[in-house]
Amino acid sequence: MNNFELYNPVNYIFGQGQIAKLSELTPKNTKILLAYGGGSIFKNGVYEQVKSALSGYEIVEFGGIEPNPRYETLMKAVEIIRAQNIGFILAVGGGSVIDGVKFISAAVNYSGDAADILRKRILFKDAAVCVPFGTVLTLPATGSEMNSGAVVTIEATQEKLTLGGSALFPKFSIVDPTVIASLPKRQLQNGVVDAFTHVMEQYLTYPHDALLQDRIAEGILKTLIEIGPEVVENPTDYKLASNFVWSATMALNGLIQKGVPTDWATHMIGHELTALYEIDHARTLAIIGPNLYRVMFDTKKEKLTQYGSRVWNLSGTTEEIAQAAIEKTVAFFHLMGMKTRISENAQNIENTADFIVKRFEERGWLAMGERQNITPDKVREIVEMSY
Repeated sequence: MNNFELYNPVNYIFGQGQIAKLSELTPKNTKILLAYGGGSIFKNGVYEQVKSALSGYEIVEFGGIEPNPRYETLMKAVEIIRAQNIGFILAVGGGSVIDGVKFISAAVNYSGDAADILRKRILFKDAAVCVPFGTVLTLPATGSEMNSGAVVTIEATQEKLTLGGSALFPKFSIVDPTVIASLPKRQLQNGVVDAFTHVMEQYLTYPHDALLQDRIAEGILKTLIEIGPEVVENPTDYKLASNFVWSATMALNGLIQKGVPTDWATHMIGHELTALYEIDHARTLAIIGPNLYRVMFDTKKEKLTQYGSRVWNLSGTTEEIAQAAIEKTVAFFHLMGMKTRISENAQNIENTADFIVKRFEERGWLAMGERQNITPDKVREIVEMSY
């Protein structure tokens, strides 16, 4: 097992009716920025619960944070916080809102060009320079409620880039599984596949000695396979909803990546498809992931075999199990409503591989994956196979 440090200070508050605890968690005598997205919180009752819990607080509202939050939009919130001396941010929404708030938190006191936070992938480690924030989760998928990473899109240049650091953990996150009852089926499908692929990025690498991390990862995968199709159809079932929400958090709260090699190339390529074509994040992962496994088959074969036998209960030769495991994954994505080709999700895609490879080369991203063997040529092959 590799050396590691595990630090996660998030006060994670799970269950029905927990939004009422906001008044105990949010700092008193501090002006609050209430940040949210497109307005779903008004339809599902979450807004009313939040405002009721924070009765008496001085609140400034900032709505309109997009799916795949835009740098340009978030900078408007940064200016509001600076101008009005706001001391705490409450993110109410899914991963996009929470990611956006992480950027806002970091950017308020950043002295340079705030776009450099993304372009230079700056890690923030000093909490004193970031505005503290908490979250109320409304859409499980990204695990952003219990980690310190974020992804933000610069619309002007069609770039989807990351930021993070130990200073960007939420102070608290309230997670009430009942709020998923009003989500559209597409968002529930996306959430299951997003969480599933998060696990795969940390698990499907090569055999190692971190036995417990593998078993936890496999447990999350098997749970998502078991409940995914059902929770999409029955989101009011609390057993299904609560296990889905907890699986999504556990998929990316840092635990299963400790002491193990990780990949993340599927995400890096997938982010480009979202930036270029506005394809839902989870759907880009369903497009790219299986083809990355095919192109990198020889170096992932051992772990694919373990995955196939333990998660899908497959039998046969190593080669047979590994190949069948990829097909099982694709079939699961299809069952979850994913269309696993770029051409099924976007038009005029002929130059996609050239564009992505050129962009990666310009950024110096010449070696990705757990073995640093996903070169630009491999990226091209993966993307072209995904057309």
